Amino acid sequence: MITLAVEKREKNSAKAPVLRRAGKIPGVVYGAHHVSTPIAVAAGAFEKVFHEAGEATIVSLSGLGEPLSILIHEVDRDPLTGNPRHVDFYAVTKGQKVQVAVPLEYIGVSAAVEAGANLVKVLHELEIEADPMNLPHDIKVDISILAAIGNQIHAKDLELPSGVELKVEPEEVIALVQEVVEEKEEALAPADLSAIEVEKKGKEEEAGAVAGTGEVAPEEKKEEKK
Repeated sequence: MITLAVEKREKNSAKAPVLRRAGKIPGVVYGAHHVSTPIAVAAGAFEKVFHEAGEATIVSLSGLGEPLSILIHEVDRDPLTGNPRHVDFYAVTKGQKVQVAVPLEYIGVSAAVEAGANLVKVLHELEIEADPMNLPHDIKVDISILAAIGNQIHAKDLELPSGVELKVEPEEVIALVQEVVEEKEEALAPADLSAIEVEKKGKEEEAGAVAGTGEVAPEEKKEEKK
């Protein structure tokens, strides 16, 4: 089992900003049968464990007396740096089921995709319920059954480990393949040269007529008014 060392925070202990500057993350441990306890954990150690365990793998927490089986329940990250600002740990009870979102791992080769179709991964994690000690680290999605355009994989098609219950609608679409639609460039209509020539010829004839009568052209009249 993955282990993580934490330390209990007392009421008069360092405030959250001070802890973060010291390379620690403030957090809390709570559960149905566990009194809410404020803790602090080394940032580097937490990131390593979180990368390995995610939010669907039991972690053994040390530093609070007897080892405590927990799930990393929620991680609040700084929107600018992405660094964890606070962590919630949920203390699980053996035999009491928990509901979590487990990552989906796509495996296999789709004949439709190999032929040029698009693979659309609709979901990247799946809500399930199980005994915390039997939680899978991830759930495999075999896309090899997607043999033709339009084929879909639904939640009911996934093979779940024994004791794991699906918590989404069975018909929920997990993945599908669709045809690649190419965008066609709109061809520009060629310029109507005949219309341009007619307009030009009309102007020339108008100018000739004015010159023959001795009248001032409209453009010249405008200049005189100025």
